[in-house]
Amino acid sequence: MIEKNYRRWLESENTDATLKKELEGMNEIQKNDAFYTNIEFGTAGMRGILGAGTNRINIHTIRKANEGFAQYIESNGADAVKRGVAIGYDNRHMSSEFAMESAKVLASHGIRSYVFESLRPTPELSFAVRYLNCFGGIMITASHNPREYNGYKLYDETGCQLIPSLAKQVIDRVNAIEDELSINPILNEDQQKLITMIGKEVDEAYYEKVLSIQLNPDVNKESIHLVFTPEHGTANIPVKTVWTRAGYHFTAVEEQCTPDPDFSMTKSPNPEEPAAYELALKLAKEKDADIILVCDPDADRMGVGVKYQEEYVVLSGNQSGSVLIEYICSQLVAHHKMPKNPVMFNTVVTSDLGEKVAAKYGVETEKTLTGFKFIGEKVAKYEKNHEKNYVFGYEESYGSLISPFVRDKDAPQACLMLAEAACFYKAQGKTLVDVLNDLYEELGFYKESQTSLTLKGQEGAEQIKAILSNLRQNKPTEFAGTSVVAWEDYNEAQMFKNGEVSDLVGFTKSDVLKFYLEDGSWIAIRPSGTEPKCKFYYCIKGTSSLDAEKKTVAYQKAVQDKIA
Repeated sequence: MIEKNYRRWLESENTDATLKKELEGMNEIQKNDAFYTNIEFGTAGMRGILGAGTNRINIHTIRKANEGFAQYIESNGADAVKRGVAIGYDNRHMSSEFAMESAKVLASHGIRSYVFESLRPTPELSFAVRYLNCFGGIMITASHNPREYNGYKLYDETGCQLIPSLAKQVIDRVNAIEDELSINPILNEDQQKLITMIGKEVDEAYYEKVLSIQLNPDVNKESIHLVFTPEHGTANIPVKTVWTRAGYHFTAVEEQCTPDPDFSMTKSPNPEEPAAYELALKLAKEKDADIILVCDPDADRMGVGVKYQEEYVVLSGNQSGSVLIEYICSQLVAHHKMPKNPVMFNTVVTSDLGEKVAAKYGVETEKTLTGFKFIGEKVAKYEKNHEKNYVFGYEESYGSLISPFVRDKDAPQACLMLAEAACFYKAQGKTLVDVLNDLYEELGFYKESQTSLTLKGQEGAEQIKAILSNLRQNKPTEFAGTSVVAWEDYNEAQMFKNGEVSDLVGFTKSDVLKFYLEDGSWIAIRPSGTEPKCKFYYCIKGTSSLDAEKKTVAYQKAVQDKIA
């Protein structure tokens, strides 16, 4: 089958000329990796390495995905076709080309599209869907992945990524397409008119909404200097714009402000990795900055570094999320603006600290599976039934949403709110690290960490499945001598506690295992939905910060021993 598909692509007159040249130079290993499967169109869309083949992101697999999406839109009736789709893209190789190819495939079905004139953040695409009253949205991005990647994400009419039940309807249609090379839309004049370019009007509406989230707009901004980097991506103009209009003082890492698809001036575009902060840290020391803010290429994630005792401390997503919850909730209460029945959302692999912070302000926490679409789904639910009122939503992976006029992670919002919080607490003689330490003293010492095992290709995918399968069949009863008191299996939708098995309600089945330990810690394991990795999450509770750190080392070693 591999050789058959390879020959089909190599010999077809429809194969893109650049891709055909790549095919001609492939060795057997490269052929196998490019054709052993079709690139997975999952509940998070597609993400993969750019290149030729059925297991790659390229013009043909993008067209195939859009053909399936177009059929899905048509199945929802004439109104869905007329309302159309908003399309955005980031700075990566082929992003603008893939955006236009998406619009062309949709237009060949009579579906209108609104394409951003140049790169824009993922959250602004989500906003545009709602602002333009579209039926859906497409974002061409590989988020924080390395430069050789690109991807394709789909949004519903609320601006939320497609939840599994809707994504399946698209997936089934995509998988039914047998020949992706046959899709080559040539538009007539009427079809060409269905593609509209958008820009400034949507930008201004988005900026206005971002600026509206401020809780203390008159906070003393003279006291804080910010350093910012968009990591060559889409956050550059939006973050600078909202900060300037709000009156903040900042310096950008100019070397990383160009929309460079090769990420030439950064070792990593991922705020979860220390390498993403190198130039920002250097500039912060030169400017004696208080805060460093780092956005990923599509501007849905934000990392933060804080000057503390003459050094810069990079906060994890769990830590910055907890600080944001403390600031937002405390100020809502102080200004008598806390809504009735307030609710916060995070995921099953997010630290317990944020939930404890929310609880002290009377805010309920609801957990979802990993993927902000599940938070967006809950936002939409409560917007309709008014049973609860949104206060905050976040994931441990540096993504948060302050106000749900967007239905995805929104780094420009987070950058504005973090800047405000830094000014507010500096007026009290505190840094954001001091705020975090106060939370530890009040609510308990937590050490959150994440490790991953990268296993590429067909063999790697099988190894990852085997790891989860083995843990299910031989569930650990202890880690580093500490007993497992409960576990949750989200694939089987079961929870085991106190000798009894009960159903996990309200979650889509997912390949996730979570083990609760006797000391109040937990360990979770899941395959990445966007990278060839098996991820391990640790939320470790200790009697002190040092105790939590020591336990983390022991638990990480115990996990590695069990999967070896």
